[in-house]
Amino acid sequence: MHFTLTLPPWAVAENERLPALLPTLEDRMAAVVHFSRLNIEQQTGGPFAAGVFERDTGRRVVIGVNRVMAANCSSAHAEVMTLSLAQQLLGTYDLGGPGMPAYQLVVNWRPCVMCYGAVLWSGIRSLVIAGSGPELEQITGFDEGPIHPDWRGELERRGIEVIDHVLTEAALAVYRQFATSGATVYNGRGGTTPPGA
Repeated sequence: MHFTLTLPPWAVAENERLPALLPTLEDRMAAVVHFSRLNIEQQTGGPFAAGVFERDTGRRVVIGVNRVMAANCSSAHAEVMTLSLAQQLLGTYDLGGPGMPAYQLVVNWRPCVMCYGAVLWSGIRSLVIAGSGPELEQITGFDEGPIHPDWRGELERRGIEVIDHVLTEAALAVYRQFATSGATVYNGRGGTTPPGA
């Protein structure tokens, strides 16, 4: 028995078209937001994307997208896809291993509760997000789960810097586009459905 998670063909082609270096945080986030928009326009997943880069140089490792429904896999969120692909491409389970450059994860919103755990275990040293407020859930109806009240402090205590509010409006525009698209909001157990219902 086995399972395989893959990026859609358009995302593979888009990765190949990107420059090797994206030097600024805005460059990196713009690419991630672009992938999130294409993921809904191509109908290959939810409005989420993430990228792994060398923090100090901007060298791109990979940008991935959400594949939950396409893969029939509830854990195939953009962050899990991207971190896993980066680890495979770099040949390591620990993106913070000895002798490695500091790696940065760039995401088009604060990770959900599951992806927050993936960030903790990945080895990255920097997390860049477009935003962290309630707007994502309010606009789209996605349930991001019971995130730790001191999520930022917990990351920083583990040596992961957090940079918030990079191209926030661009990310929100994609969520608004998703909300009007009629696409499925795939919350487990209906998201806000009471336990046992």
